[in-house]
Amino acid sequence: MAILGNIIKGVIHLKDALSSEVNHQEAQSETLVHLLKEAEDTQFGKHYNFDAILKSTDPEKAFADSIPYFDYNKINEEWWHKLHDGETDVTWPDSPTYYALSSGTTGKTSKRIPVTDEMIEAIRQAGIKQVFALKNFDLPADFFEKEIMMLGSSTDLEERDQHLEGEISGISASNIPSWFRGYYKPGEDIAKIDDWDKRVQRIAERAKDWDIGALSGIPSWIELMLQEVINYHNLNNIHEIWPNLQVYTSGGVAFGPYEKSFNALMGKPVTVIDTYLASEGYIATQVRPETDAMQLNTDNGIYFEFVPFQPEYINQDGSLTKDAPSITLKDVELGQDYVLIISTVSGAWRYLIGDTIEFTDVKRAEIKITGRTKFFLNTVGSQLSVNKMDAAMRELEEQYDTTIPEYTICAKRGEDDEFYHFWYLGSELKNPDEKAIAESLDNALKSANKNYKVARSKALHGVKVKVVSPECFYDWNERNKKKGGQVKMERVMGEEKFKEWETFVNDD
Repeated sequence: MAILGNIIKGVIHLKDALSSEVNHQEAQSETLVHLLKEAEDTQFGKHYNFDAILKSTDPEKAFADSIPYFDYNKINEEWWHKLHDGETDVTWPDSPTYYALSSGTTGKTSKRIPVTDEMIEAIRQAGIKQVFALKNFDLPADFFEKEIMMLGSSTDLEERDQHLEGEISGISASNIPSWFRGYYKPGEDIAKIDDWDKRVQRIAERAKDWDIGALSGIPSWIELMLQEVINYHNLNNIHEIWPNLQVYTSGGVAFGPYEKSFNALMGKPVTVIDTYLASEGYIATQVRPETDAMQLNTDNGIYFEFVPFQPEYINQDGSLTKDAPSITLKDVELGQDYVLIISTVSGAWRYLIGDTIEFTDVKRAEIKITGRTKFFLNTVGSQLSVNKMDAAMRELEEQYDTTIPEYTICAKRGEDDEFYHFWYLGSELKNPDEKAIAESLDNALKSANKNYKVARSKALHGVKVKVVSPECFYDWNERNKKKGGQVKMERVMGEEKFKEWETFVNDD
């Protein structure tokens, strides 16, 4: 009998019984006031007169009216660079303990995003919320006695100028509570291995020693790890070595594109729980099984604003125009894509995180990620967002009985000087009829998006498709950034980057 598991499950249910449901709108108002009070005496707080915002009758409106939008480049050039020069109390009191290294979409230059002790605590609290939400998924008591495989970047953080640097997954894993370490795999020694391939090799070698009940990590890297374990032990599926695997906590990117290829590695169904942990904070987590939407962490160190995702508010580089209107949680609507804006206990202010979201339940503050502002393709009026592209991939998977976990697209002129959408699809499809696939893809997008259909009848001349192995995408990511990291593959490329990509694929 799973005695310990029953005790843990009982504690989770007791915690829920004693907790009151969060009023998300009130929590957000309280969060903004807390952020403003904490940062009132910082350089940023004095410059933008947080004291006056706090004294106003409507702090949320005063906040939006007083402070411009920032993306990473803008806030780093104007404020965060001072931290690197040794200044303190810049956008948040004192100095950050960590910096999260993130190139976001694959790139050679890493962003250095401050991570304060307050943010580490906020991430920890969000993780606890996720654990307590497991009661909603009706898992058996013995699940709570199994081990959890957390696969991210190395926990061997680099010490630099009296702080530590690494990717957010490595920073988070290096701060797991002591009581959790007995459950945590692959364990501290393996997690510190910097070389991803060597780390995965050690996981494969040790796999038989562990009783894994849950997986956590970015889908593409989790899949590669599972495939390595399967190949090393000559298995048909991962459940032959980890029979008690019941839960996969996905994060970093949307799980949808990987669902079919992930399930192909399983021997039986597992519960998939989506999470939204970015370098800038723990944004949201799925808390109930009736939906794959995620609940915003509204009471945990992050204040959210939302800008309607309309072409007139988006600059060519994915940033927002100065006059783009923002709204708060109380005014959002269903069925509308929004650009996500955050202010945090790490000193990010009205910060464009780069993602677009859609609300599925306003009262519960539940969202889905719908794409990236930089991946919005509006060349010749096609207005293609990532969620529309993802949906088209799912249609192709069904039609051609394959998996397409990765893809990228570029809109550019062809040899005839007409505009085309050039697609590269990552699939193991044998002898693909690329012209037929292009026609199927074109039809799927016409059905899903009226703006695309109009563009196809005018300036967008056609669709061209090339099918390559998914390994090309993983190798591209590895070339641009370490394997296993917080990589968001470029779903949409500019012409210069696309030329690099095509050269890379042709040389591979």
